[in-house]
Amino acid sequence: MTIITISRGAYGGVEPLVDLLARRTGSKTLSREQLLVDTAAEWGASEAQLQSALMHRPGLFEGRGLTKLHFIACAQATMAKAARGEGLVYHGEAGHLLLKGVPHHLRVRVIANQPQRIETVMERCNLSREKAIEYVRTLDQERDKWGRWVHGVDTGDPALFDLVINLERVAVFTAADIILEVAAREFPATPDSRRVLEDLVIASEVRARLGLDSSIPDERMTVAVHDGVVTIRGSSRYLSHLERAVEMARKVAGVVRAEFESS
Repeated sequence: MTIITISRGAYGGVEPLVDLLARRTGSKTLSREQLLVDTAAEWGASEAQLQSALMHRPGLFEGRGLTKLHFIACAQATMAKAARGEGLVYHGEAGHLLLKGVPHHLRVRVIANQPQRIETVMERCNLSREKAIEYVRTLDQERDKWGRWVHGVDTGDPALFDLVINLERVAVFTAADIILEVAAREFPATPDSRRVLEDLVIASEVRARLGLDSSIPDERMTVAVHDGVVTIRGSSRYLSHLERAVEMARKVAGVVRAEFESS
């Protein structure tokens, strides 16, 4: 079953579209907010820490933000595991980047009805129209800064998506028809694509475990997985740390073999 990620701004109001897609495909749904809850439960991080890691680039006193990057790795691991099985419809920021490289992953950018976003913020946050407009603008700017820091891209760049749909101009039922038609024709799950997803699950799990082990300086380590074989690359100056990283990787479910390459 195709994995569908719907990227939307805060208070984007895409829930009717998400629910319709889930009903018509039998897929489970996952919101950014639920991803925070699930990640916190799995990895022992607080939701506040995860919220900050998935929304804001490092502040003045956070240096290069390694802790935030480690929390992002945890969220990626949790999301990759959720994408297994018979379909997933995710909605929130940056889902299209967290599952990057999975062939049966359809990346959809939804342009929300802006007046509706403003009205929702006014109601939920008890703000005036002027303050609600400013609040939404600030949220969008923070997301853009975060995307450039983590991924080096504008997360809203149309080139990063397979479909861009404007809900101000396209009805929800029509949008669902378009998404499901493209998913079925262009992004079917295959044995090969499922193996790519399994490799992503392993890679993100290893990356997250390394990040949370303070005894292993993983800043300059990279993790690659192909058909269950894990390769951890790093400097020969930290050979003992590479060896420990490999030992940790071998304990992750699904790993066929783990090795390191030093430079």
